[in-house]
Amino acid sequence: MTSSSTSSCCPQGLQTYQDVKDYYGKYLKSSKDLKTNACVTPSKPLPKFIRDALSEVHDDVSSRYYGCGLVVPECLENCRILDLGSGSGRDCYMLSKLVGQKGHVTGIDMTDEQVELSRKYIDFHMQKFGYPHPNVDFVQGYIEDLSGANLKDNSYDLIISNCVINLSPDKRKVLNEAYRVLKNGGEVYFSDVYANQVISEEMKQNKVLWGECISGALWWEDLFSIAKEMGFTAPRLVTASYITVNNKELEDAIGNYKFVSATFRLFKLPQETVKEKCLAIYNGGITGCETELNFDANFTFKEGTVTEIDEDLSAILKNSRFAEEFLFRPLESKSISNACQPKKKEIVRDPFQFAEQTKSLKTSSATSCCGPKGCC
Repeated sequence: MTSSSTSSCCPQGLQTYQDVKDYYGKYLKSSKDLKTNACVTPSKPLPKFIRDALSEVHDDVSSRYYGCGLVVPECLENCRILDLGSGSGRDCYMLSKLVGQKGHVTGIDMTDEQVELSRKYIDFHMQKFGYPHPNVDFVQGYIEDLSGANLKDNSYDLIISNCVINLSPDKRKVLNEAYRVLKNGGEVYFSDVYANQVISEEMKQNKVLWGECISGALWWEDLFSIAKEMGFTAPRLVTASYITVNNKELEDAIGNYKFVSATFRLFKLPQETVKEKCLAIYNGGITGCETELNFDANFTFKEGTVTEIDEDLSAILKNSRFAEEFLFRPLESKSISNACQPKKKEIVRDPFQFAEQTKSLKTSSATSCCGPKGCC
């Protein structure tokens, strides 16, 4: 990206990019140097196959990892994946194991030190995984200008991002570029930080809070409007948890703002996609989700069980990599008993609402024998 193009996509000019580069390339030496848990908040428990893949990542790569949660969606075999803000390359190497030799993972990062570190261990990981040819590469560039890194239109099945989009001064350009390089049916699955209100311009000037993924956070409702503007489906909330700031000076600077680390999924569907409610039956068998697929905060599919789904989710499942994993039936189908259909429930979209519900469930489980699934 040239200086002129960088400036045009950055309302705060080149300085924002340089500040982030310095923070992650020079100031932070390990995750222990972070001042909040914004970039280390776990999203959900990890299944064994992911833990096993992570255990094979080189220690130097893992120690320079600053993501919030872990962005590993389902059904990854043979996928082409792009990691926005790949940093040290930890997630890329883990994913390169999961997609297999026929899949491919590309990491893009603007920080020279991080790209250099990630490239250093390509041969190490390919030998460890037993791959004769690399299925991973790393490019230096900006997530607002993927064309500047020669990333082509309609070339990826899946885009992930781990606590990075909040560091960008132009979220619209990030999501616009993501939409461009995704194939039809492709997905953006990303963990990021969100605020309960619009961040003030004064707070955005705090370099430490920006580097800690706080002052660059979107008001969560803006994500929905930007996603719609870019052409994506409405964001599907996966999980969310509150962010804590264990630093008095930063707490004072934040004031009454609240923040969550949340994972959303967005899909790019063909323009002519028909949306209608239907019944879905999960076939089972997806790696790590053989009998149960926790798709988002609202829908968990059990193998062989009939589930009524909304218009958007129906379109997503039918037009994405999940299409072969389900059987679909119209709502008026006579072959399925109405007794098998669950009651309609409210769709949770607000990550703060979900974080509060999760917090309440954890408190209940810790103080009583009655957990979220009932009394023991």
